[in-house]
Order: sequence, then structure tokens, then C-alpha cells
Amino acid sequence: MTRTFLTALLIGAFSQIGLAQNFDRTKLDKYFNALETNNKFMGSVAVSKGDTIIYSKTIGFSDVENKVKANENSKYRIGSISKTFTSVLVLKANEDNKLDLNQTIDKYFPTIKNAREITIKFLLSHRSGIHNFTDEKDYLTWNTQRKTENEMVAIIAKAGSDFQPDTKAEYSNSNFVLLTYILEKIFNKSYSELLEECIIKPVGLQNTYFGGKIEASKNECKSYHFSDGWKLNPETDTSIPLGAGGIISTPSDLTKFSDALFSGKLLRAESLEIMKTIKDHYGIGLFQIPFYKKIGYGHTGGIDGFSSVFSNFSDGKITYALTSNGTNYNSNNISIAVLSAFYNEPYDVPLFSNYTINLEDLEKYLGVYASKEIPLKIRVTKDNKTLIAQATGQSAFPLEAIENNQFKFDQVGIILEFNMAEKKMILKQGGRQFIFTKE
Repeated sequence: MTRTFLTALLIGAFSQIGLAQNFDRTKLDKYFNALETNNKFMGSVAVSKGDTIIYSKTIGFSDVENKVKANENSKYRIGSISKTFTSVLVLKANEDNKLDLNQTIDKYFPTIKNAREITIKFLLSHRSGIHNFTDEKDYLTWNTQRKTENEMVAIIAKAGSDFQPDTKAEYSNSNFVLLTYILEKIFNKSYSELLEECIIKPVGLQNTYFGGKIEASKNECKSYHFSDGWKLNPETDTSIPLGAGGIISTPSDLTKFSDALFSGKLLRAESLEIMKTIKDHYGIGLFQIPFYKKIGYGHTGGIDGFSSVFSNFSDGKITYALTSNGTNYNSNNISIAVLSAFYNEPYDVPLFSNYTINLEDLEKYLGVYASKEIPLKIRVTKDNKTLIAQATGQSAFPLEAIENNQFKFDQVGIILEFNMAEKKMILKQGGRQFIFTKE
């Protein structure tokens, strides 16, 4: 549902790769043990070949406050991977002649700008121009409060349009909230019921459903961010994201869903091809996820402190899935490591610094830093023992000291290097660096 700056998906490189017949489970387990020991990641991964799970691993807590360890059946909010499920429901409705992908939405939402020009297919492919309501500055002031359909449609209508329909593509959660309402109107059933009848029961998913208020007693994970320990995140009310981000699942269920989708058990071949057709980086409920010379199809998700990804590599019928309820590390690196284990590519078990810094030394770094190279300012503050950075228009993130005057934020691969004698700060990420000056 939400996005942060300077993130990337997996890896693109030139290499011939093949599936490892006997991958090194011990090394992969050591990789996850290093993450768990150093409070870098809480979550679960699974890899399947066809409908068989060939590796799974779960680390961390489902409930930190009560010290409840997560297990393979612990359930996570999967955020925008919900859009893949919603896309399947819409395309199944199209196959059954319940709706036409080219019909416009004005009969359902006459108050939406350009409704007479926006088709259901434009909603599915992020080509509607409808503004993304989660980008609004006040979104995080009301996202924990229950909303009705009338309230959500009014919010989306008020936000207006960012471009003329079908002139380009821009990601918008608003599209899939509206698709949820359309499905409910057509079938006169709740989204939860449609999900159960059309996907969950036919595929045999044991731990997937539309979420409500998180219930730890049902092995549903709470979500966290790391700041001198795991801190509980506020909880988005699922009446808001609906089919854009309200589903709960597990990695093993996601691999099973993926196998059913890509093996033709859920949709006709022509419908699957519609989903996989990429235009301006987006398909329908799918986009391409590269790994070296392989191209997978899947989706990512993020809501509150949860993050997720799944990708299907059809040539070997391999699906990889990750769900997390707390990340203090770049999840992209985790995905690369797991896939590298299976495709005979090199990867390292990470080593983490135990460098400690005196609390009084943090004071000298505090302030606002501006760059002439990129239109960002970064405010540096502190929270107890932790240095906190916040870029213009972005969420705050904690910094970990790695050596004198150097700090990192593993989740997006950022290093900040301070030179206080010159009142400079260098931001390093992805092989690039930008100089900031303290104001």
C-alpha cells in the first residue's frame, strides 16, 4: 500500500543459471539465523516446485510483546499482493460474462472524474489517472479508522485525477478499492465471500482470507518497526485497502496460489496472458521480477510494518514467496539470497557490525542537511539511543552505527557518512553518492 524512495526489485545480470538439485540448506539456514540473531528480519519464506514446497523458513516473533515465536502457519498481511487476487476475481467475472473489461465505470461511480472514459481494464492496469489516496499527506491520520464505501468513494473522488485515462500508467491503490466495490455490486456478495468461493476453496488455501482486526490468538502476526528494539506499528483498518491490500496469507499459501494461477487452474490461458502483458511496467495484478537472466511474474506488498513478495519462474515451475512483519534489512537482499541458493548463484551469509557509539556523540549529527544534487532535505534527529533520518516527503527511518561517523539503514541499502569538520554528509546507495551540507 505504501512506498518508500530508492527501492529496487531483485537483480538483473548476465549469467546462465540452472536449478540446484541439491542446494545447501545449511548455508541458507545460517543466513536466516544471522538475520534473526541481529534483529534484522522477522518473517517467513517458502520456495515451491510445482505444488511441492522444497524449502521454508520462519524466524522472529508473531507477537513481540508476549514473546510468541512465529511458525510456518503464522499469518501475515500481504498488502498489495492482494491486487493479484483481485485481478483474478475480475478476470474470472469477465470469463463468466459478468462484466466486460472495456466497460466504463460511470454507472458505478458517477462522481469520479473521467468516469465515462475510465474502463475496468484501465483500473486493473493502473492507467485510469485516478489519484492514489495513500499518497495524500493526511492519509496516516485516518488509516486506522473504519470507512464505509460512501466515505472511501468520496475520498477518492475528492483527490481527483493525475492524468487523462490511458495516456500513461501510475500506481494507484484507488483503482483496486473501486474494483472491489464493482465486484461486490455485480455478485451481490462481500469481497471476503468472493475470495473464499472463487480462489481459497478451489485452490485449497489453508491460511488465506480477507483480514480484519489482527487477532494474535488466531496466529495472526502483528507488525513492527525497529528502533532500539521492535516497536509495534499502528494497524490499518482493512475497510480501507479492501482488494488493494487487505488479504492475510502465508508464503506456502502464496506459492500454492501462484502454482494454481500459472498452471491454468484459476483462469483460461488467454486471461493469464492478459495479466502478463506488460505496458509501461505494469501488467494486470502482475509485473516482471528479474533474477539474472530469468524473468519472473509476481507482485510485492507493503502495509504498516508488513512487507511481502511472490514471483513465479514458469520455466522451472518455481515460485518464491516472502512475508514479513518486521524488517530492519533490505528484503531484496533476502530474496536474492534464497533464489541464489536454488539457482547455483553465489551469495554470502551477512556479517553485522557490533560497533557502539556514545549517546553524547549523537548530538553532533543532529540537524537538517540539503543537497544541490537531488531535491531532498534530510532531517537527522534522535530517539533515545538511536539516530533517526527523515527525507523530504518520506517516512523516518532508524540508523545503525557501523563505525565512527558512519551509519546505515539496511532496509533500502543506505549508508550515511558524516564529516562534521566540514558540516557535510554523504548519502551512499546503489553505487551512487550524494553530498549534503548541514544548514
